[in-house]
Amino acid sequence: MAKAPRLPEPPPPSEAVRLAEALIFCAPSPLTAADLAVRLPPGTDVPAVLAEIARAYAARGLTLARIAGGYAFRTAPDLAPVLRGGLPEPRKLSRAALETLAIVAYHQPVTRAEIEEIRGVTTSKGSLDLLLETGWVRLRGRRRTPGRPVTYGTTPAFLDHFGLDAVSDLPGLDELKGLGLIEGRLPAGFRVPQPGDEAQADEDPIADSLAPGDAAAD
Repeated sequence: MAKAPRLPEPPPPSEAVRLAEALIFCAPSPLTAADLAVRLPPGTDVPAVLAEIARAYAARGLTLARIAGGYAFRTAPDLAPVLRGGLPEPRKLSRAALETLAIVAYHQPVTRAEIEEIRGVTTSKGSLDLLLETGWVRLRGRRRTPGRPVTYGTTPAFLDHFGLDAVSDLPGLDELKGLGLIEGRLPAGFRVPQPGDEAQADEDPIADSLAPGDAAAD
C-alpha cells in the first residue's frame, strides 16, 4: 500500500516572532505594540508578528489576548471549567462592593457622593477601601466643584482580571440581558451608560502622592 505523501513542514517562526513570543510570555503585565517595537529588531512589522503569534496559538491551550491595550497569553476560554476544578475559591466581594465596582466601571469618573446617589444608600468606607486594595479601582482626580471631591475610576488590573481591552468593551444592555443579569420589564428610558476612562473637563488629575485613606472623607 502506497504511503500517503508527507505534508511539507511549516516554516520555522522568524526570530522576531520568537522574541516577541518570549517577551509577552515573560512580561508581568500586558505589553503594547509600542513596548514590543522597542525590543524587536528595527523595522519589524509588529502587527504582522502579533498576527502570526495569534494564528500559531489559536488552537492551543494558551491564546494571545488583547488585554488593557496590550497583549498577553491567557488560557483558552473553553478550558476554564477544567482548570478551575480543585483550586481554592477566590475572595468574594460583598454585594455592596460589587455594586460599587459596577458603578465605578460604568460611570467613571465618579465621586463617592455620586456612587451613593446611584445606589440609593450610604457607601461604606470598607467597600471602596477593598476595591482600592484589590487594585481594581483607583483615585483618578478631583472634581472642580465645591469641596473638590475625589473621583474614582478603574485600573488596568481591572481590565486584566475581566479580560477586557478597554472599559468600552464592558457589556451593554443587550449583552447584560443575554447573560441574565437584567430581567423583567425595564423603566421607560432606561439605558446602560457608555463607559469611558477619558479625562473630563471638570476633573483635575489627582496627586500621585495621595494615599487611599486620604479620600475616605470625600
